[in-house]
Amino acid sequence: MSDELTLESLDLKKPLEKMTAKELRELVIEKLPQIKGASGMDKDQLLSEIKELLGIEEEDAKNAYKEHIWALKRQMKDLQSKRLQLGNDKKKERDQLRKQISRLKKRTRRLAAS
Repeated sequence: MSDELTLESLDLKKPLEKMTAKELRELVIEKLPQIKGASGMDKDQLLSEIKELLGIEEEDAKNAYKEHIWALKRQMKDLQSKRLQLGNDKKKERDQLRKQISRLKKRTRRLAAS
């Protein structure tokens, strides 16, 4: 193994964030002996130690959209309560609210994935 560690040199089958704590511990024990105390660490600690060792900057991309996602979820809750308040005779309005809620859900999922 060369002196410089990279993600490519670790030969990972999936991204670090998608790995379980158990998989991360095994990775550290087998390929990154520089990190001590891996057996007592949780997933977040393991990720931060591995990223620090490899020189990967912590990404706050999801945090950038967090407030926007929460605003959309509040809006969905309001629409859901309005939909529940409508009676059975207002099917058209209920369907419109259902479609709006569905669109908002899709937007939140896209923002969370990016």
